[in-house]
Amino acid sequence: MTYRLLLPAGLLAAITIAAPALADPCRGPFPTQAGIQFVGTVRYVGDGDGLCVGRTSDPNEWIEVRLADFNAPELHKPGGVSAKSALVRITLHRDVICTTERGRSGRVVTYDRVLARCRIGPDSIGDLLRRAGIAEGGN
Repeated sequence: MTYRLLLPAGLLAAITIAAPALADPCRGPFPTQAGIQFVGTVRYVGDGDGLCVGRTSDPNEWIEVRLADFNAPELHKPGGVSAKSALVRITLHRDVICTTERGRSGRVVTYDRVLARCRIGPDSIGDLLRRAGIAEGGN
């Protein structure tokens, strides 16, 4: 009986991690100023440094976030799939607190994502990824 419960969950995790990247389902509005704080649950992980945060299960209310304090390799580059897998393991379905920041361009919103530093409890997600041994290396 245990195998019946674990096998589908394991298959689902493998499919989720190994599947090609699809358009992120986040469709909600996002803050456009630095220093704005928002809270919610991680509903979706797109890659090693991108996720969707929302208070409800409605993707029209999810905010698409690019982590400000971790730069993961792209999915098609070495380490990219491992970074996504770690981000899923660390954040999916967990409550987070995020604060928007300005990027190198001086903007808060880049590539239709808000740049934010997110925390689970006192720890930033970037620090949690580094502690998990995930190497940075994105562009």
